[in-house]
Amino acid sequence: MSTRTVIRGGLVITASDELHADVLIEDGRIAALATSGTTVAEGWTAERVIDATGKYVIPGGVDAHTHMEMPFGGTKAADTFETGTRAAAWGGTTTIVDFAIQSVGGALREGLDAWHAKAEGNCAIDYGFHMIVSDVNEDTLKEMDLLVEEGVTSFKQFMAYPGVFYSDDGQILRAMQRAADNGGLIMMHAENGIAIDVLVEQALARGERDPRYHGEVRKALLEAEATHRAIKLAQVAGAPLYVVHVSAMEAVAELAKARDEGLPVFGETCPQYLFLSTDNLAEPDFEGAKYVCSTPLRPKEHQAKLWQGLRTNDLQVVSTDHCPFCFVGQKELGRGDFSKIPNGMPGVENRMDLLHQGVVDGHISRRRWIEIACASPARMFGLYPKKGTIAPGADADVVIYDPHAEQTVSAETHHMNVDYSAYEGKRLTGRVETVLSRGELVITEREYTGHAGHGVYTPRSTSQYLN
Repeated sequence: MSTRTVIRGGLVITASDELHADVLIEDGRIAALATSGTTVAEGWTAERVIDATGKYVIPGGVDAHTHMEMPFGGTKAADTFETGTRAAAWGGTTTIVDFAIQSVGGALREGLDAWHAKAEGNCAIDYGFHMIVSDVNEDTLKEMDLLVEEGVTSFKQFMAYPGVFYSDDGQILRAMQRAADNGGLIMMHAENGIAIDVLVEQALARGERDPRYHGEVRKALLEAEATHRAIKLAQVAGAPLYVVHVSAMEAVAELAKARDEGLPVFGETCPQYLFLSTDNLAEPDFEGAKYVCSTPLRPKEHQAKLWQGLRTNDLQVVSTDHCPFCFVGQKELGRGDFSKIPNGMPGVENRMDLLHQGVVDGHISRRRWIEIACASPARMFGLYPKKGTIAPGADADVVIYDPHAEQTVSAETHHMNVDYSAYEGKRLTGRVETVLSRGELVITEREYTGHAGHGVYTPRSTSQYLN
């Protein structure tokens, strides 16, 4: 039985509007909005009334890039779908899109079924899947058509990780041609993995083994080169392209140039690239291992260019690439050899707050915050307007956000299943207070009131930037 809910007195912020309005929720969806204090709003009755005076009322966040329970380098990501989606809810995210993995030699369907089995009945919030394509062949290409029809409409390929996920240019071109035909969107990890492997081998031979060398061998120019190559392959195929976790200003420049030419090319960055840098990778006593992810953290001067790209819409989406490995026992696998450190960082709980700090610091506007964290990812991956906005008919995924609350980020208080925070000790202004997912309270005034199994699988349409 669904409870009728009214949220009163808050400032409703979407990607397009800011208005003081009350929000009526019925049957898990937004039923209506009305200006606060008007006869219409005052006339609404409900079993549950939430007072949002002095707070923001925003859409639940859409994190379009997570890796729960992902196997990597002999271990697997520390968050399960249960712990990871609960942590996401604590951070104001109400939908994730995770990555199912095709094994080399296996079918797409086998990978997708395996990820459905991991997630089903375990999620606190709604979820969808992208498909990692590791093995392009005739069967794979046919399967891509079938997956698009059933709501898995995006496919990730890797120019990095030879011997694991790597696709060569011919395989990438074939997949892009298929996507051009079936309406799918190719997501690209753009780094020149063949060249990087040479630099890794040379660095280890020189005795350069500390975490900071992870950033030094994965050069910004090799991210830019791969981004350029991916754009040109997509252009040849007549296909759209979405470049994941853009970290280097040179890669942003490639995206900006392509977009200026009118190409359907899109870019995502992540909070770690906006707030952290190679200074973190260089932390002593192997602490830098906490910050090993790929693409890697860059020198601080790249941060301003990424914020600029978000302002100018050369970057459209901020996701987390949440792929947490504990420092003890997991990151430590790479002691004495940076190339063995599991690649990935925790962040699904921190994204909305860190981006709000970007508003406080003057990097972006409030509406742009909602656009890059909620609306654009929902549109990009075929979830809008069900997700990503507050409008009649949308799912009632709503966050009551206190813009004045102060918090200090710490592993002591976070809810991710990982033994460190990448933002330990960072002071932030703004905090999630209450979270509704499809009208049900998941976080109630800073208490977890959700449960595993509330979250449901959500099929997606093709990208709404391309329709």
